[in-house]
Amino acid sequence: MKAIALFSGGLDSTLAMKLIIDQGIEVLAININTGFGSTKDRLEHMQSMCKQVGAELKIIDIQSEFLQDVLFDPKHGYGKHFNPCIDCHAKMFAVAKRVMDAEGASFLISGEVMGQRPMSQNKDALQTVLNESNCDGLLLRPMSAKLLAPTIAEQNGWVDREKLEGISGRSRDRQLEMVKEIGLDDFESPGGGCLLTDENFAKKMVDFIKYDKFEVKDIPVMKFGRHFRLEDGAKLVVGRNKEENGYLQEIDNDKFIHIKTVGLPGPHALLSKNATQEDKDVASKIVLTYCKTNTDTEYKLNLDGVEVFSTPFESKEEIQKLNIL
Repeated sequence: MKAIALFSGGLDSTLAMKLIIDQGIEVLAININTGFGSTKDRLEHMQSMCKQVGAELKIIDIQSEFLQDVLFDPKHGYGKHFNPCIDCHAKMFAVAKRVMDAEGASFLISGEVMGQRPMSQNKDALQTVLNESNCDGLLLRPMSAKLLAPTIAEQNGWVDREKLEGISGRSRDRQLEMVKEIGLDDFESPGGGCLLTDENFAKKMVDFIKYDKFEVKDIPVMKFGRHFRLEDGAKLVVGRNKEENGYLQEIDNDKFIHIKTVGLPGPHALLSKNATQEDKDVASKIVLTYCKTNTDTEYKLNLDGVEVFSTPFESKEEIQKLNIL
């Protein structure tokens, strides 16, 4: 007997897998990558969680499918920001069902806890997701199973319902008891793992689609740096630290050119390829203002192979007058 688990890397989905594995069922954990999960690489952490409970891990990339089918026209609307949670979950379950069929598995599991998130994990929303993904009866939610209708796995005796949980609400008390019972190490504290639920990230998304078509290759651009919308419409992204500079340097996106200082430590930046000369001039001044510079001295910068000279703004206060996203 085999089950497919939708696995976020978080505590609830880890514990849900453990409840099923302890009943002698093989579990394949699939982490579905929409592109908006995190700014950090969590692969090592997810592998550790799966290893501790005895599950195999597989990453499923649906970035293109997510943009095309879900993000910009969600049937059930958005949450507080740019997060189409119900449609997103339905898409993930539909993908998981495809994996289930391909793997010859018998049912699905997830770590959802009823009432933990007001929009996407109330009882009506949980049922809506099942209806939209055509997974009604196939999806077992072990953490709240005793509060929900029995699934096919329970009805057929594959899973003992009495060995599942009946957790609801936002308290983590029972989860922490289970952590002690099984000796789970290095689990993550609960938090908003999806960037689309972040207010500042949502503002950047709204601004981007106002000026350009959003594509998979644009996702990395959104994740790092200070974002500016310049006067003539160009987007400027300026790294805030060494780590962000490293990520921005690696971005290969033909919508943008790279800006870096020459002979002077400074941030790495991206600028819209179609920027006007005026916006290029302003972008150069912004980059230099984040360096240790003298305001009356010209410095050299490289704009995608073209060397230019510019001076910084008189102070960072002048930057605050610009359209910072």
